Amino acid sequence: MDSKQLKKGVLDILLLKLLSEGTLYGYELMELLGEAGGGSFAAKEGTLSPVLYRLEDAGYIKSVWENTDTRRGAPRKYYTATDRGRERLAGALRELDEFIHAVTNILGGKFHESN
Repeated sequence: MDSKQLKKGVLDILLLKLLSEGTLYGYELMELLGEAGGGSFAAKEGTLSPVLYRLEDAGYIKSVWENTDTRRGAPRKYYTATDRGRERLAGALRELDEFIHAVTNILGGKFHESN
């Protein structure tokens, strides 16, 4: 199985979870994904930006540009989850829980056993 496809499938959920907990800019999101996922979800800007745009277009997150870096004067784009995004997160977590339960039942709870 291609782990890239599996990770891509949960990236929306992970981003919605992080953004439902607070407002973050792109680099912070990349750092949190990398750290919290033990490197499994390390993302580059080129990977993360299209996902953020898609989530924003769907109304799950919103963004605002802020000029918070007084040293460089470079604006940052901050993201946060919307109410619709929090509802989507709750639904996605239920779906993920059902999926994991079904897979566990089929595998007999033996994820690490090799054939």
